[in-house]
Amino acid sequence: MTTKKNIETGIIVALDENNGIGHDGDLLCHLPNDLKHFKEVTSGHTVIMGRKTYESLPKGALPNRTNVVITADSADKYPGCIVARSVDEALTYSKEGEKIFIIGGGQLYRTTLELVDWLYLTRIHHTFNNADTFFPKIEFEEWTLIQKEEHDVDDRHQYPYTFLTYRRK
Repeated sequence: MTTKKNIETGIIVALDENNGIGHDGDLLCHLPNDLKHFKEVTSGHTVIMGRKTYESLPKGALPNRTNVVITADSADKYPGCIVARSVDEALTYSKEGEKIFIIGGGQLYRTTLELVDWLYLTRIHHTFNNADTFFPKIEFEEWTLIQKEEHDVDDRHQYPYTFLTYRRK
């Protein structure tokens, strides 16, 4: 991944205790505060996603963000999005000083983990036995924990979770 124009790149993802991130093309569970957190962190920025992640979005392109889909498909299949053929091409659509977020899926995370500056993790403190998509192993010694915010189970959240922000050392 080429980082030019003073671009900061990050990954944002919710993952269980075994790094599970999805099942049958969907999230492992519904955590309203995680969706709110995702929106707050990514709004006003560029989000880069793979085709399957785009197809999992209930309303298509995410509002108040520049949406870039990496795919070999034609652009007309992705209304409201820019279509790129590679991560390097996707980055050409960014602005000077902007932060770009990789939002999935599993294949794109595996391709970009070694190249990004930031990790925004929502660690779900549960293991989902039906997970079929996984985030790659994180070498935490390469990262500095910047922020940690723990949340317990409540009437809207079936599982405890923690928001974690890491910066590459």
